[in-house]
Amino acid sequence: MKGKVALEEHVSTEENNKRWDLRFEAARHGKQYMANVERRLFDAETRLEEMDRFGIDTAILSLTTPGAQSILDSNQAVDFAKRTNDLITKNFVEPHQGRFYAFATVALQNPRAAGDELERAVKHLGMKGALVNGYTNLGKTDSAQYLDAEPVWEFWDRVAKLDVPVYLHPRDSLPPQPQIYDGYPCLVGSPWSFGLETATHAARLMLSGLFDKYPTLTVILGHLGEGLPQLLPRLEWRLHMQREGMNPPKANRKVSEYFSQNFYATTSGHFHTKSMLNCIGEMGVDRVMFSVDYPYEEIRSAATWFDAAPISENDRTRIGRDNARRLLRLP
Repeated sequence: MKGKVALEEHVSTEENNKRWDLRFEAARHGKQYMANVERRLFDAETRLEEMDRFGIDTAILSLTTPGAQSILDSNQAVDFAKRTNDLITKNFVEPHQGRFYAFATVALQNPRAAGDELERAVKHLGMKGALVNGYTNLGKTDSAQYLDAEPVWEFWDRVAKLDVPVYLHPRDSLPPQPQIYDGYPCLVGSPWSFGLETATHAARLMLSGLFDKYPTLTVILGHLGEGLPQLLPRLEWRLHMQREGMNPPKANRKVSEYFSQNFYATTSGHFHTKSMLNCIGEMGVDRVMFSVDYPYEEIRSAATWFDAAPISENDRTRIGRDNARRLLRLP
């Protein structure tokens, strides 16, 4: 299929890479793999060549991990977010107008400043929303502020007024890693723990009452919904069965309603037809979108799988292009 739009496509900056423990990532993923990833995070021309070869017209770029969420000093995080958005615009978006757009980096250490920066990025830089790398550290590495926390609602208020989506991207669980991963470090990160961490984060948002106060908010999840299309029916049923028990949800509606009305999912890094069909069954075809997760995944793998997936051509067009263009108001 030609004309595809991809939404979870990563870039980096020199400053971001200095904050990144690349030796740890090389140990986790392999030296050759990470060397290739690091190079491609900065290489727009190779990216465009592969996009052309496999029918992707437009990519929505975002800053790769660790991003602003891991910066312990609030003022530094705010400054970092602004510089990052300017650099991504200057180095990627402006030289390749119409091919690249971007999600803003925001520093939720200061929710009001994050809202200000999002507004600047949307209105003055043309960015299409924000991408947040999971929880935010506040002053120390073992602290976590999740997006349902009360101070963050000031940021959500600005998101609702701007009417743009927020992409909730995975992040490792707080250190130290839970004991269940002892002896199995291969489960930490993208193979397993990313999905569990992000699915739980999304469930917190659904149960917090956030979408009751701001019913038009849109959150995007990668990896075909981080397992939630399979897990949410069980969650919803058990919440119903124990509704008279301790700590009932603050939300007014069922989690399945929020999932199908306030969330989108992308195919990033999860190129599996049965999983995509399950996701469509839970959310509807108009809320599933194509993505790659480049350069951690190959454009070839994502595109060849999607283009041959046994779905109708109408659904392929909606997932591959039309849903993203509508949501992000792309020309």
